[in-house]
Amino acid sequence: MRAVPDDSSPLVFSQARLAEFRSPSPAELEIFSSLAGPVQQIARNRTIRREGDAPQSVYLLLDGWALSSMTLADGGRQILKVHLPGDILGTPSMALDKAAETLTALTPVKLRSVSLSAFGSLFTRAPHMAALMFLSVQQERVMLMDRLCSIGRTSAECRLADFLVHLHSRLNVIQPGIGPRFEHPLTQEQIGDVIGLTAVHVNRVFRTLEDKKLILRDGHMIELLDMPALRKLSGVPSRTLAQDLSWLPKPLP
Repeated sequence: MRAVPDDSSPLVFSQARLAEFRSPSPAELEIFSSLAGPVQQIARNRTIRREGDAPQSVYLLLDGWALSSMTLADGGRQILKVHLPGDILGTPSMALDKAAETLTALTPVKLRSVSLSAFGSLFTRAPHMAALMFLSVQQERVMLMDRLCSIGRTSAECRLADFLVHLHSRLNVIQPGIGPRFEHPLTQEQIGDVIGLTAVHVNRVFRTLEDKKLILRDGHMIELLDMPALRKLSGVPSRTLAQDLSWLPKPLP
């Protein structure tokens, strides 16, 4: 990994995600920015942090797509999460002595690392922003709970519909108004790793959704033709974020 000049606003990546709950104050954003290291560029398919490494930092994804994965007993790989700009990578392993997941750049990415000691200081220096990050992590936990239910109890069509709707929803947070079309860098094998299907099965289910006029594919471009029908097919309940946040610490002025 090599450092590159940071020529853009350092916290645009996370502000949109946290603002789903409540926007941090400018003072809080400035504190958080001061905790992060320089922007780093990582090439496509390169490892950001390996499973089993000592977790010393979390990573703020500025640009590009990344993957969290775990190695199985037979040497295979289970992709746990597809990360988009705005995500904080590596937080689950903060609770462990050795990292549980491998973080990999799916595309060329830009990120900034925050050491755990620096991250810990946020709880005293900007407790309101730390609480917003805590809420964001809990939101991701609910997403993983929904994914677990989807894989364990629904059909292949439901799983793929859920994955596509979920991916579009997350992209819409960082690219408001993207419309029903979006481009992704994932292979069918990688999508299968996420939703528990073989690449051949994923291809078959994609064709089924196309035949039903629910989606349209053009290479890595996907158009969701009937969002209500896809949501209904996914079987995952619609989640509404908490509106009453009166219990949070007050933001810094």
